[in-house]
Amino acid sequence: MVGEAEAHSGWAARLRRFACPPPMEYCEFCRAEIPAEHAHLLDVAGRRLACACRTCALAFAGRVDAAYRAVPSRVQAMREFYLTDSEWSGFHIPIDMAFLFHSTPQARPIALYPGPAGAAEQALSVDAWSMLIANNPTLADLSPDVEALLVNRLRGRRDYYRASIDHCYALVGLIRANWRGLSGGGEVWDLIDSFFARLRLDGDGLAEQRHD
Repeated sequence: MVGEAEAHSGWAARLRRFACPPPMEYCEFCRAEIPAEHAHLLDVAGRRLACACRTCALAFAGRVDAAYRAVPSRVQAMREFYLTDSEWSGFHIPIDMAFLFHSTPQARPIALYPGPAGAAEQALSVDAWSMLIANNPTLADLSPDVEALLVNRLRGRRDYYRASIDHCYALVGLIRANWRGLSGGGEVWDLIDSFFARLRLDGDGLAEQRHD
């Protein structure tokens, strides 16, 4: 049964959406109107996501030599993942949350980690990356640039996801938009917890999900 406060909150949210509907979204290639859940294309050189309609996204599907690459928008929880604390420390990433992937323009593996100013980059040792893949062979077929290993080791967690790059940048945007003060504030940490809780639900098995 829905409580009175929850029902009121839901009614207020619906009223706000009616009074102030979300802005219309358009494909950045053909300008067609697109729904809130839509495909993304990655500007590989600039590392910028572009919203796309289904037709434009399909035009880039499977093309690995184009300036834009289709993002698969997949998330998979990796339950049997092997990474020791010592191996993680060897990546020299200053916080316990990051996404790791192979960058085609830089011809090497890199890590990006979120913070109040956005995503910061950390170069990865090729040897450390190779050892990670050797211990977790499923990472060998990550699609360069558009798929990453998303790591959450904050507050004692040991969560690992194979995630499309749009999920990773959604986390970066969430932190950047909601960080307050030096420590971030309670709200941003609650939002981070909610993000990973949703990711755990979406990431069971091989389900493919779109993020809003």
